[in-house]
Amino acid sequence: MSQLSEQELVRREKLQSIRALGIDPYPAELYPVSHTSKQVKATFEEGKQVVIAGRLMTRRIQGKASFAELQDSEGRIQVYFNRDEICPDEDKSKYNELYKKLLDIGDFIGIEGELFTTQVGEQTVMVKDFTLLSKALRPLPQPRTDADGVIHDAFTDPEQRYRRRYVDLVVNPHVKDVFIKRTKIMNAIRKFYNDMDFLEVETPILQPIPGGAAARPFMTHHNALNMPLYLRIANELYLKRLIVGGFDGVYEFSKDFRNEGMDRTHNPEFTVMELYVAYKDYNWMMDTTEALLEKIAIELHGRTQVTLGDKTIDFKAPYKRIGILDAINEHTGHDLNGKSEDDIRDIAKSLGLEVDDTMGKGKLIDEIFGEKCEAHYVQPTFIIDYPVEMSPLTKKHRSKPGLTERFELMVNGKELANAYSELNDPIDQRERFEDQLKLSEKGDDEAMFIDQDFLRALEYGMPPTSGIGIGIDRLTMFMTDSASIQDVLFFPQMKPEQKKIDLSDNEKAIFEILKSQKSMTLSDLKEQAGLSNKGWDKGMKGLAKHGLTKVIKTDDSLIVELKD
Repeated sequence: MSQLSEQELVRREKLQSIRALGIDPYPAELYPVSHTSKQVKATFEEGKQVVIAGRLMTRRIQGKASFAELQDSEGRIQVYFNRDEICPDEDKSKYNELYKKLLDIGDFIGIEGELFTTQVGEQTVMVKDFTLLSKALRPLPQPRTDADGVIHDAFTDPEQRYRRRYVDLVVNPHVKDVFIKRTKIMNAIRKFYNDMDFLEVETPILQPIPGGAAARPFMTHHNALNMPLYLRIANELYLKRLIVGGFDGVYEFSKDFRNEGMDRTHNPEFTVMELYVAYKDYNWMMDTTEALLEKIAIELHGRTQVTLGDKTIDFKAPYKRIGILDAINEHTGHDLNGKSEDDIRDIAKSLGLEVDDTMGKGKLIDEIFGEKCEAHYVQPTFIIDYPVEMSPLTKKHRSKPGLTERFELMVNGKELANAYSELNDPIDQRERFEDQLKLSEKGDDEAMFIDQDFLRALEYGMPPTSGIGIGIDRLTMFMTDSASIQDVLFFPQMKPEQKKIDLSDNEKAIFEILKSQKSMTLSDLKEQAGLSNKGWDKGMKGLAKHGLTKVIKTDDSLIVELKD
C-alpha cells in the first residue's frame, strides 16, 4: 500500500465504503444495455426510454443536480443526474453518498433513463436509476484545456501510450480509429480475394525449419518431441505445399516473427498477408495488386489519394515499373550488370556503405538499393527483375539471363509487398538452397535453411504459380498516416519497464551532481552537495539502497560512482 499514490489510496477507501453500503462494486449479472451512445443520437426521440453503459468521464456537480458525460465504445453522451429523479423517496443516499462522494471519473456505470434536450440543444439522458458496474482503482489521465486553448496533462508520451494502450484508447479516442481502419483493410483484402474464389487457410506458426525468407528466427524447444522448433519467419513454403496439393488459390493472414532489430517500421512480431495462385505470373500479380490497393484506398478514404505526413500518395493504377539494376544505375551511376561479387563489394565501399566478406552478391545489391535508391520511390513503384542471388525462391526470368521474375512494391521509400513468379523446378530450387547454405557457412546468419520436405513436395509437381506477401502493419501505416509501426499495433514489443524511483531531496541533491561527473571523491561530493551531516548520511544511504551508487576505496581516498 505504501507504493500507492494518494488518489489510489482514496479510491480504495471508497471501494470499502461502497461495500459497506451493501453494494457489489463488481457485479456479475448481465446489464441489459439497449443502446450505444451513437444509437441514442441516431434515433433520438424526446421521452424515449434507454439503457446505456460506459465510463464516467466528466461531471459537474451542482448541489442536487449534475451533468456528466458517459463514454462507451462508440463515443460520448451527456447524462443528467437529478437527486429527486434518482431518489424519489426520503432516502437520498444513492445520490448524496454513492454518486457524489463514492463514484470517480473512470468508473463504469449503467444508466436507465429518458431522453430529453437541454435548453442549449444538447441531446441528453435524464437518469432515472444507475448501477455501479466496475470501480476504477487508478485515476485516468485528465487532459485539460486552459483559457488560451492550451492542452495540459495530455496522455501523449509514446512509451506510456504503447505500454498502457488500454489507457490510450480511453483518453485518446482518435487512436481507436486507426485500429478500426486496420480491420477494415483486412476485411477489404478478404473480400477482394474471396470474390476471386481464393481460400483463406492456416499454416503452422511453430516450424521445424524457418523457411520462406532470409531472416534470423526465434528458436524454442518442444519438450515432448525433444526437438528444436522455430517461430515462423514466413508461411510461404507451407502455402506452396497447398498449391502442390491441388488448391488453385490460397491466402493467409499470418503472424510472423523475426529476431532482428526494431525501429519505426519494424517490430519482431508482425502481420503479413501471403497469397499464392496457380497458373499466374508476376505480371498478373502486379495488375492484381494495383487493383487491390486502389480498392482499399477508396473504401477507406473515398478516393485513391492518401495523405502521409506532408506527402500525398496516389494508389491509382497503373504504377511505375523499373528494374532494380536500372534503379541502382539511375541513382548511383553504377551499372552492376555482369559485375562479380568482388566488383560489387568494391562499388558498395566506394558509395560509403558498410559491407563485409560474409555478404554475398545478393546482399550487397540489396544494401546498395536500400541505402541509395529506396527513398526516391515515394509514389507506388514496382521494383522488378531482381538478380538470381537475391531471390532463392523465384523463377528465373524468361528473357533476361541472371535475373528473376520478382518485384517489390515500394511506397514512401519503404517496401510494402514482395512477389514472384514462383520457382517450381525442384532441381533448380535445390541448387538455390545449397547456395544459401554456402552463405550460411560464410557467416550469413540470415541465409535460408534447406527444407528437404518442401523440395520433396516440389518433386511431386507444382503448377506455374505466382505469390505475394503484403505487410499489413506497414499498409495500415500508409493508409492511416501513422509515422510509427507502434501506432498501428495494439501492443507493440517494448523493452522491460524501468522501475521508477522516487528520490528524497537529499538523494536528488547528491544524484544530480554525480550525473554530470559520473564519479567523484567522497570529500568533493560532500562539499558540493552542501548538505548537513544528517542530510548527507541519509542521502548517501538512500542512493546505495536504491542501487544507484557504489563507493570504491583507493590508496588515498574514497571514490563515489554511479552504477551502470
